[in-house]
Amino acid sequence: MKIGCPKEIKPQEFRVGMTPNAAGEAVAHGHEVIIETGAGAGSGFEDAAYVAAGARIADTAQEVFATADMILKVKEPQAIERKMLREGQLLFTYLHLAPDPDQTHDLLKSGCTAIAYETVTDAQGGLPLLAPMSEVAGRLAPQVGSWTLQKANGGRGVLMGGVPGVGPAKVVVIGGGVVGTHAAQVAAGMGADVTVLDRSLPRLRYLDDVFGGRFKNQYSTAGATAELIQDADMVIGAVLIPGAAAPKLVTREQLSTMKPGAVLVDVAIDQGGCFETSKATTHADPIYDVDGIMHYCVANMPGAVARTSTIALGNATLPFLLSLADKGWKQACQDDPHLLNGLNVHAGQLTYYAVGKALGIDVVSPSMVIKT
Repeated sequence: MKIGCPKEIKPQEFRVGMTPNAAGEAVAHGHEVIIETGAGAGSGFEDAAYVAAGARIADTAQEVFATADMILKVKEPQAIERKMLREGQLLFTYLHLAPDPDQTHDLLKSGCTAIAYETVTDAQGGLPLLAPMSEVAGRLAPQVGSWTLQKANGGRGVLMGGVPGVGPAKVVVIGGGVVGTHAAQVAAGMGADVTVLDRSLPRLRYLDDVFGGRFKNQYSTAGATAELIQDADMVIGAVLIPGAAAPKLVTREQLSTMKPGAVLVDVAIDQGGCFETSKATTHADPIYDVDGIMHYCVANMPGAVARTSTIALGNATLPFLLSLADKGWKQACQDDPHLLNGLNVHAGQLTYYAVGKALGIDVVSPSMVIKT
């Protein structure tokens, strides 16, 4: 199979869909790898490293898209890239379709087959291709939030760990999954007073058992959230409904109950955000003010630490990449129901229920698709 990896063109996206090591593995399996020149530079991988691994360097993205049977990326294809997709071509990347009707309709129109990293599952009920980026984003959230809290950036001017005689910042993390757990660990490690909210009692018990009181936890209700955010210096939104639009857990009206200069960090912005006032921002212009509350809503947070993120993502995607290339997407999905859960689009048909529900589009069962 011809595997193509173009350079990411989303603003301030420095990750790359394939590392030189992954390229070498694919070549060793008998596949041809085409990398757009400069694709890995933002993550510290030069063209020469790909050539040494056996890949071929293409001068343009157009050449990559025109040549490859499978397109491997990190972020969802941008409008100009979606025009280059063709019928029968396989796209393997993050998609986050539920809050993005334009992308969804363009993918359906292209006739391609699109498998989304974020909806591939595992035997434990986890999301193995989303997890590494969730870990990165979770650990980054308190870091970028503490920067936003600085007075020069519009924040309250509160130090996360305080100092002797002055209390620490109060941090509320909404969601106790992968993002929320890593965010709470780092925030607590910075000395903050941290409370994690979640609706799963087993998860709350796990957090309490494993972390031994390093941070507090509380059952999540609308009332509990409303009460806690009033006293918070920072609120980190870390909720996820796989493949679906994120629920809005803090309304605009509630901003007036918060302390002026408090910070909202919305890690769920890829799925539309979990705060009513969230809108996607970039690393170049990451924060904005609504009613005196600072919002950090960068849609590709892990791109800020591109090398770490690229290697972590590559480690997770490689087994699936090789399966798709070795067997073809249909046989690979027949053999692995967890990979089949990643199928979002095929030949003009939407195949993921949560996306169809969010966008009002009819959905075809993925199990039916692979039988036809």
